Amino acid sequence: MDWKLEVVVVPVVDLDRAKRFYHEQVGFGLDHDTRIGEHSRVIQLTPRGSGCSIVLGTGIPQSVPGSLRGLQLVVDDVAAARAELAERGVDVTEVRHLDGGGEWRPGPGEPWNSFIFFDDPEGNSWVIQERPATT
Repeated sequence: MDWKLEVVVVPVVDLDRAKRFYHEQVGFGLDHDTRIGEHSRVIQLTPRGSGCSIVLGTGIPQSVPGSLRGLQLVVDDVAAARAELAERGVDVTEVRHLDGGGEWRPGPGEPWNSFIFFDDPEGNSWVIQERPATT
């Protein structure tokens, strides 16, 4: 039996602002924006090429808005991902890597050791890691 992580609830207060951020700035595909009755709304977005989506919503169980830390995406080219996010207006860090002493340093690192970071408008934090291309 496969156990697949397919949805992560991202806690936010302002659904419309979060929807704009993730769809228009970060570039996630909008799967649906559904109202379920008077008090529930579910917005599902999926990163390009991902088997896992995020859900923003009201009337669903979630943690404190802005409390989600370290959601991680993996890309083939972290510099290109950074350039795309910056072009879309996302406040994203420069490329960083961990040195042998556990300190963050500027610039790319060894394979699997190049990262960028950003927060959504609510303060939920994201990490994007470069994965070496496989042949």
